[in-house]
Amino acid sequence: MIARASDCVALGRLERRDADIVAHIHRVAFDERMPWLKGLHTPDEDVAYFSDQVFHGCEVWGARLAVELVGFIAFRDGWIEHLYVLPTAQKRGAGGSLLKLAQEKFSALKLWTFQRNDGARRFYENRGFVALRETDGVGNAEKEPDVLYGWERVAAS
Repeated sequence: MIARASDCVALGRLERRDADIVAHIHRVAFDERMPWLKGLHTPDEDVAYFSDQVFHGCEVWGARLAVELVGFIAFRDGWIEHLYVLPTAQKRGAGGSLLKLAQEKFSALKLWTFQRNDGARRFYENRGFVALRETDGVGNAEKEPDVLYGWERVAAS
C-alpha cells in the first residue's frame, strides 16, 4: 500500500502485557516474508519468547496506524533485535518511524536479517545501514544464512 497523507503513525512504549499482540505481528510478518521458515514455532512458543526474553531484555515500542498496533521494534545497547510490521501496513511509515526512534537513541546500531529477506535488506540499506558480514546460518536458530548490518550516525559538520 502507498503511504497517504492521512496516514499518521503514533509510537508508544509497549509492556510485557502486550506480548500476545507483538508475537502475533511477528508471526504474521515473518511468515509472509519468509514462507520457507513458516511453522518453526507455535503461537504459544512465540508469546513465551517475547514475554520472557524480549520484553525482559529489550525496550519495545509499537507503531499504531489509527488505533491498530501494526508494528513493533525491540532494541537494546545499540542492537535492534526485532523490527516487524504487518504486511497490510507496510510502506505507510510505521517501520521507518520505529527505526528512526532507535536511531535517535543510539549513535550506532547493528542488526541481523536473513540474506534471502530482500525486502528487509532494501529497507535497511535505504536508511543508511551497510552489510558488515554474511554467515551460512549455522549460528542462528533457523539455520538460515544471514547478514549483519551496521549503521552509524554521521556527525554534523
